Amino acid sequence: MFDGLIDKHQLDFLGFQLSFGLNMNLSFRQLRVFLEVVQQGSVTRAAEVLHLTPPAVSMQIKEIESQVGLPLFDRVGRTLSLSSAGEYFVVHAKRMLAALRDAENAMSRFKRLEHGLLTVGMVSTAKYFVPRLLALFRQEHPGIDVRLVVSANREALLKLLQSSECDLAVMGRPPREMVVRSEAFAAHPLVFVCPAGHPLLSLGHLPVGALGSFPFIVREQGSGTRHAMAQFFSEHRFEPSITMEMGSNETIKQAVMAGMGVSFLSLHTLWLELGAGLLKVLDVEGTPVMRTWQVVHLQSKLLSPAAEAFRYFLMERGESMLLAQDSVSLKPTAGA
Repeated sequence: MFDGLIDKHQLDFLGFQLSFGLNMNLSFRQLRVFLEVVQQGSVTRAAEVLHLTPPAVSMQIKEIESQVGLPLFDRVGRTLSLSSAGEYFVVHAKRMLAALRDAENAMSRFKRLEHGLLTVGMVSTAKYFVPRLLALFRQEHPGIDVRLVVSANREALLKLLQSSECDLAVMGRPPREMVVRSEAFAAHPLVFVCPAGHPLLSLGHLPVGALGSFPFIVREQGSGTRHAMAQFFSEHRFEPSITMEMGSNETIKQAVMAGMGVSFLSLHTLWLELGAGLLKVLDVEGTPVMRTWQVVHLQSKLLSPAAEAFRYFLMERGESMLLAQDSVSLKPTAGA
């Protein structure tokens, strides 16, 4: 171990060692243990996830630090936090495991195997229909295990993509921040909603200006739904009266049902409430606002057979399945 402060030259040498495997005898299993401890922030919690004992995890961490020659964690009592070297090591550990996954995927292609783990990341609005599509997909491909990751926001999902922690991502706006392959697989309607019995329902087809005297409950800045709403209002030169901003579709729906205002939401978040008559779609000029759902992956990433199969499933079946549900939801667009 090195004592005292860790300087830039030591970190650069650590990166050199990690990149070329010099003077180290680390296993991929050890790297996975290290990253799980980092994610959980605790040896005990990491041991539970990995189905190991805490002493076994601690031993693996000590072995890694011995091989690296640097402390990877700062320890205060039972609290662990990454050291400077540890933060550097995380980047390279993720890179090496991503390279291993790519190699495994490439070999699976040669074997034409269709099993293994498929990780699908998604924005929060997509969680209302992606699990249903995945359930049908798994009926046809029972050998594939699926892991869903719902990101709190678009930025978090892009980080998952960038670090290769998800095979495919489902989102609205394809990113411009990185080189990706993005394919539209289904229409994505967004609509104005109000509670049952709202006075606007009796007016039938509405100009956008008719919304002016009613409070709006909206998604947070940076969300795809908020971006689409802002663009729609800009095109119609309308300034809504925003009284609440929330980061959850569910919370917004509850607030609208309670009579606290109207909102602009993805139709795909509303199927249950519309079916039960708890919410109504307002027939506003220029709506539904049509966007598209995109399936996205890094251009440089070689998809596994499982990921390729799900991408193909979305392209072939996603549109018709969502459209069938949308047509039912949009029928009662007028009247209270």
